[in-house]
Amino acid sequence: MAYSDIVLKQLIALVPRYEFDALAKVHHAGQKFRSYNRWSQFLVLLIGQMSGRKSLRDITDNLKAQGQRLYHLGMKKTCKATLARVNAEQPATLYQALFTRLLSRCQLVAPKHKFSFQGKLYLLDATVINLCLSVFPWAEFRQKKGAIKLHMGLDADGFIPAFMDMTSGKVHEINWAKTLKLPKGSFVCFDRGFTDYAWYNDLTINSIFFVTRLKSNADVEYLLKRAGRKSPGITNDQSIRLKGVKEPLRLVAYTDAETGVEYRFVTNAHHLKAKEIAAIYKERWQIELFFKWIKQNLKIKTFLGTSSNAALTQVWVALCVYLLVAYLNFKAKLGSSMQQILRVLQLNLFTKRNLIELFKPTVAQRTVSPQILLWENL
Repeated sequence: MAYSDIVLKQLIALVPRYEFDALAKVHHAGQKFRSYNRWSQFLVLLIGQMSGRKSLRDITDNLKAQGQRLYHLGMKKTCKATLARVNAEQPATLYQALFTRLLSRCQLVAPKHKFSFQGKLYLLDATVINLCLSVFPWAEFRQKKGAIKLHMGLDADGFIPAFMDMTSGKVHEINWAKTLKLPKGSFVCFDRGFTDYAWYNDLTINSIFFVTRLKSNADVEYLLKRAGRKSPGITNDQSIRLKGVKEPLRLVAYTDAETGVEYRFVTNAHHLKAKEIAAIYKERWQIELFFKWIKQNLKIKTFLGTSSNAALTQVWVALCVYLLVAYLNFKAKLGSSMQQILRVLQLNLFTKRNLIELFKPTVAQRTVSPQILLWENL
């Protein structure tokens, strides 16, 4: 049988050590480390995410049992106090930069979205994570409650996170959305919580298309109906004008055949079929599923530190873990759900098994190691 490294070492091959160290040098605060490094911090937090550990002590105590495996990963010994200090003091921007690197590699192998247009489709939403205000005083939300809000933009190519920001629960998602630099010709889909007519104007001026639902109390001026036969379920398709929006928009009304509920969508995409407009908004459900997945499978609802930097570090590392698993799924074409892949990895992180044959045990032994093929052309 061919020799294989431990599964974790094969997985993190997507993060070359020299690239990571170059980023760590840029995103460093204070004096140089004497006996520790950011690579060890990254691997400790990654292992904690993938193995579902609940506290700093839980992580460090379990790592002690791995012995020489940690040495071969290039890790330093990590104690609870050191990890807590580094999480609190060293900038989380390192993992934001690492996330950007991993995202660009995932996008190269991610499957294209199913719609007729060539541009990107981004799905926007936000989720609130409740916290204890006395423990996290920076996370102001309500008078006696604390919370953070994760603002997320999901790339419909493979449903991978493309944009993220963490704020206190008070910050409205539209304030975050206005800061996004979306490429021209792309589509963005969001719910009624992002309603802002000035932003609609900006998107249209910058050649960015949007699809959202129309609020029931919107001040609408109805213009000409669009000619042509309507697809099943489409009950209305006409031009409209919203008070405060310079250019005419398009209203598409769709009635669900099973529930009989009518949905009214507003968009500036006049060139697409009405049925595709409705299908784009339906795709927005994927970001709800994404939030549900990361809350159930990764550690973002409870935090290993109480500072905003420690919390942000943990969230960025969690998203990096998601991209690593997604890349493995895209590149190896495993045909399994993200949850199934993560569960298998959790049980085999420190076992010496070939990464691909771990998911496809019937694959015959090859003269060239499959993990080399998996990470080629990075």
